[in-house]
Amino acid sequence: MSENPADPAPATMASPSTSPPPRTADKPKQGTDWWAEVKGVFWLVLAVLAFHSFIAKPFYIPSESMMPTLIKGDRLVVTKFPYGWSYVSPSFHVFPFIHGRLFGHLPARGDIVIVKPPLADSDYIKRVIGEPGDTLEVRGGQVWLNGKPVPKVAEAPAMIPVDANVPCTEDMLPGRRQTGPGGKLYCVLPRFRETLPNGVSYDTIDLGYSPVDDYGPITIPPDHLFLMGDNRDQSADSRVPVEANGLGGAVPWEDIGGRAEFITFSLDGTSEWYNPLSWIEALRGGRAGTSLHPAHNAGAAR
Repeated sequence: MSENPADPAPATMASPSTSPPPRTADKPKQGTDWWAEVKGVFWLVLAVLAFHSFIAKPFYIPSESMMPTLIKGDRLVVTKFPYGWSYVSPSFHVFPFIHGRLFGHLPARGDIVIVKPPLADSDYIKRVIGEPGDTLEVRGGQVWLNGKPVPKVAEAPAMIPVDANVPCTEDMLPGRRQTGPGGKLYCVLPRFRETLPNGVSYDTIDLGYSPVDDYGPITIPPDHLFLMGDNRDQSADSRVPVEANGLGGAVPWEDIGGRAEFITFSLDGTSEWYNPLSWIEALRGGRAGTSLHPAHNAGAAR
């Protein structure tokens, strides 16, 4: 009788016993390297200041002097390099007057520029009207350049919505408040289109007679510029004496700090710094991205 023995059980090997690796002592936590943090903040601040001083910086419109082009509450970008750099280029005016500009270029007529006034450290913003060698005069509110009147054409009134930044009060702008469509209040201002000899044009506001409606004639000295605000009757510009916080005549080109480029955003004056939601509610629609370069009439003589 044959016999089929059962298959033998597979052999198994005992696995070697495993033991956890020896425990090492926890590394002590390193403290904050405060010196490295201070250096990091220092270089960051230095980079921001360098960018603001040599490339571009934000600018806030604090007054009505450039209406209707700019209104109080507008934020814009000012570039520092188009005219080269001078003693006023650093973000804070820390240097005394120094003649000349590095890689200097004269602004063109019609450019909107920031300028350091003689008796203040905060910059003004105005428009370049006269260049070195020009004979300039203002007669009855009309600018004359080199013996010729600068064309000034009446347009439809500027209608600027009334808000906290443009209150259009009776003491400043008597009789200018009007109710528009939907019951909205507007500041209605007489607007005129002015065209300079190089063909650039822009809107101005002329409220009627004011003491600065007659000026000159003067001849603008070398390396000087004559600046005016677009709101011709409410601007402390080159027509206004230094004692009245004006620019006191043509300004040295070294005092020009940069060129206005475009509006980034605009606030109506109701925002509160501690309430971010109010920042959004205070935004004015339709102003962001507006170019501040004047229009150019291609066929005009220079």
